[in-house]
Amino acid sequence: MTGTLRWRVALIAVVVFFGLLYMLPSIPGVKESALGKFLPDDEISLGLDLKGGIHLTLGVDVDKAIQNSLALTGRDIREQAREDGIAVLRPGLTDGRHLDFVLAKLDQRQALDEMLKKQFPILTTVSTETVEGDKLLYKMDFTPEYQDYLKKLTIDQAVKTIRNRIDEFGVAEPDIRRQADGRIQVQLPGLQDPDRAIKIIGRTAHLEFKMVDDETDPEKAAKGIVPPGREISAMRHRNPDGSYLDRPIVLKSEAVMTGEYIADARANFDSNNQAYVSLTFTPRGAKLFERITADNVKKRMAIMLDGKVYSAPVIQEKIGGGRASITGRFSTEEARDLAIVLRAGSLPAPVNILEQRAVGPSLGQESIEKGVMAALIGGALIIVFMIVYYGFGGLVADVALAFNIMLIMAGLAGFGATLTLPGIAGIILTLGMAVDANVIIFERVREEIRRGLTPRLALDEGYSRATLTIFDA
Repeated sequence: MTGTLRWRVALIAVVVFFGLLYMLPSIPGVKESALGKFLPDDEISLGLDLKGGIHLTLGVDVDKAIQNSLALTGRDIREQAREDGIAVLRPGLTDGRHLDFVLAKLDQRQALDEMLKKQFPILTTVSTETVEGDKLLYKMDFTPEYQDYLKKLTIDQAVKTIRNRIDEFGVAEPDIRRQADGRIQVQLPGLQDPDRAIKIIGRTAHLEFKMVDDETDPEKAAKGIVPPGREISAMRHRNPDGSYLDRPIVLKSEAVMTGEYIADARANFDSNNQAYVSLTFTPRGAKLFERITADNVKKRMAIMLDGKVYSAPVIQEKIGGGRASITGRFSTEEARDLAIVLRAGSLPAPVNILEQRAVGPSLGQESIEKGVMAALIGGALIIVFMIVYYGFGGLVADVALAFNIMLIMAGLAGFGATLTLPGIAGIILTLGMAVDANVIIFERVREEIRRGLTPRLALDEGYSRATLTIFDA
């Protein structure tokens, strides 16, 4: 045996060894056997069509994200104008589409325009008009380029947040991908509790801290008598029987803090074994929370999630340490789910479920059985044909074909790829292509033998001359 041949045999042996090593864990019963403790943990993951689960198509409300960003920009304009000594009043989205604010002093128009141009180049002026005789009303919007950027950013953030939530939820091998028109496709193989997963995925989880206005009567506010700068909301109460009751509560419209400052969220239990969610703020958030609580001692602060007040405790003293809690008579599962969505981050915009399909495990098992049967029948026909037509050479080709399939399976397991029904079809196609290559090689070898070459030379020539034909095909 020549040195080159020895290296080839050794290389083949190493490849076959590692192929078997990574393929065996995917064979049912092997991991539970005595051999299992010597094998890697990687197995072939089955896709939605083979394992069952749910398929979701989600729509992201990017227009809502743009509106929210416009509203925040209005607050930034007011703060910057205050620092520059410019009297800007009542920034807000009066028509839901444009940012409106009032310049109280006309002689400050040039200063305001320069500030907007320098500090807020992402805005463009839609119109200006004189109001109340001596004031100027600005209508502004984001530039088209920035709107396109915001839309892309919103969808990208939504994909990332949904992925984080699903990872926290513990679904193996989820498939999450962005589609056209602001849609997101989510496939969750093997999911046992689809309703809970849908609730976690679609929850906006917009967390806000707002001060409570205890001087305004909630009953009157509920009838529409709401003072300026105030809003009516609902405070969530959970009854002992598990039902919920919403009671009106009046809040100051402007949030003093939002969920962007949360570093961690965990479900815990108090001394009465009642579930609650503990929050840990970022360093910046901890300082902000400490300042807010110091300025509002003996006042109530409402903790809002997705527009509902979960609790409104009285601030007894300045709270340092960067920690807070959300109480609300949660069940254990509700507290855990709330912690998941807060820890994974809030969605940048509301997400709607446009399509939902469930694939049962029985359908997946049927797909596996049919796919395996098709592969076995196709493989058996190929093996018989190759042996009958090419004899010993065909047998060698069949062995190589088996190694080929083994390496494909090992690669799927080792790289964490997901096997789907189209994947099984692809493996069957691979069998056909491999056989096609062998047929080309063997026919070329036969031609070389008919030309008078020895079998060894004919084999070398057959492989070398057939290579270009195979690549071309």
